[in-house]
Amino acid sequence: MGQLRRFKESDIIPLLNFCNRNMAFDQFTEPLLREKILEDPDYSPENVLIYQEDDQILGFIDGVTREINNEKIGYVKLMVVEKKYRRQGIGTQLYQELENRFKKLGMQKVRVYDVPFNYFMPGIDPRYTPALAFFEVQGFKRFADTSNMVVDLTNQSFETKEQEKELLGQGITIKRADYQDRDELLSFIEEYFPLWRYEVMNAYNSIPIAIHIALVGDKIKAFSAHNGNNFGTGWFGPMGTHPDLRGKGIGSILLKRCLRDMQNWGLEKSIIPWVGPIRFYSYYVNAVVDRVFWRYEKKV
Repeated sequence: MGQLRRFKESDIIPLLNFCNRNMAFDQFTEPLLREKILEDPDYSPENVLIYQEDDQILGFIDGVTREINNEKIGYVKLMVVEKKYRRQGIGTQLYQELENRFKKLGMQKVRVYDVPFNYFMPGIDPRYTPALAFFEVQGFKRFADTSNMVVDLTNQSFETKEQEKELLGQGITIKRADYQDRDELLSFIEEYFPLWRYEVMNAYNSIPIAIHIALVGDKIKAFSAHNGNNFGTGWFGPMGTHPDLRGKGIGSILLKRCLRDMQNWGLEKSIIPWVGPIRFYSYYVNAVVDRVFWRYEKKV
């Protein structure tokens, strides 16, 4: 007879092997799994649960809570059940226990995977078809789709010197962010793109700093970042431009600067996740849609 228990840090290695054995389209490294669980800004061991039997992990669910736009949301951040033990109620026990905890914490709804700040994937890849069926049985409704795009870094030039020279003639300077820019950049993001603050702060941990900015005079008006989430995997974003400066080509330059960083790190591809403007990335850097995700939520 199996039992539910709380996750503990010593579970990381067996959990890493468990996830990689049972996820057909994704693989973790130890640092990446630590980032997703232990380094989440709202990590609580109370919401990370393991189902085990005779010291063998048979199921796992990682839950976190956020307050987004004045709404309290619980998230199923990761969930895996051993292939041979699926359809035996393990996933249901894990999810129902987590939902009960979310209710006690006053969460208003639950979403699956698309966790702002620190996420592995922005929804359910529909190729994990049993997962779609599972969450629909639990009462979840599909409310949106999104996608990840991928950029080939091996056969492209991301040179931007000429475009930057043109912008300089208009009083717009492009440069890599430094620590002296940090407070102003975070204030700009807080005003226009508040959900992206955490990832930009993480991008400051890269060497060199994985953020590029555009200034008008001495005021930051646009930025792009990479390596702020899923560290070391070529994750691009976030990126944003002040409404007054859109349409001048600033975004494409900032994007290419980040991709050039990744080239210099020796990466062969970059992932542009949770994409809105598909045409923009396709046009400027030949990005193609790589994966599609379905987003689910449930009111509780």
